[in-house]
Amino acid sequence: MVTAPEEWSVPVDDAMELPRPIVLQGASNVRDLGGWPAADGACVRFGVVFRAAALGRLTEADAATLAETGLRTVVDLRGEVEQERAPSRFEALPGVAMHPLPIEPSLGGPRRINAPPRAATGEEALALMRHAYRSYALDWPHRYAVLFDLLLTEERRPLLFHCTAGKDRTGFGAALLLAALGVHRDAIQADYLATDRFWLGDAEIRAALPPAVADVLLIAHGELLDVAFGAIRDAYGSLDAYLEQRIGLDPARREQLRAALLT
Repeated sequence: MVTAPEEWSVPVDDAMELPRPIVLQGASNVRDLGGWPAADGACVRFGVVFRAAALGRLTEADAATLAETGLRTVVDLRGEVEQERAPSRFEALPGVAMHPLPIEPSLGGPRRINAPPRAATGEEALALMRHAYRSYALDWPHRYAVLFDLLLTEERRPLLFHCTAGKDRTGFGAALLLAALGVHRDAIQADYLATDRFWLGDAEIRAALPPAVADVLLIAHGELLDVAFGAIRDAYGSLDAYLEQRIGLDPARREQLRAALLT
């Protein structure tokens, strides 16, 4: 569980209308990570970091919309096969650097996160997702460490990172970033759960799965962030220790990150 000092336990106000979406024709769950309240009255800057689902169906109008953000970097967290099957479309975005940081949708075996056996139940699918979130935290921090390195490089911002749904690998990455910035747990959960409002879903995946399994896999579950951060706490004692030892955020670099991304 992500915790925060009581003096900056700022509740999320619905009137803030966060997160702020970017409406595109060929992609969903695209949004700004700005606006969330952090420590000492600060908040995350708008227009610096974005999260999204897959970007393989962008239209020319979408490219123009993204160009207006000043986007410089796109980080793709999808697995290698996912990237090959549905490559991102950035021909109309000259100057945008692509950084593939593949996190494979599997758990060291043949059972893919997005394609469990047809006989699987909803509870089995949720158990698989719990394993996946522990894996994001403990087996793939080297990918997230590069994401943080890019965010710490001024010429690479604004930056957008995404996976297939923008829900799980992206969701954990966004939560980890917001936690490193000192954003309150309630706001982190609000950003995470907003996927259920902004992601249009995947009809192909839903059609291939038993309804009970699809109902589990195609929505965000707040408990999964607690699983991931609980695994961090159990393995490293604290989020601070994990950020320093596995993400490369020593106190100086963490302050640099906050200076760049908070206002």
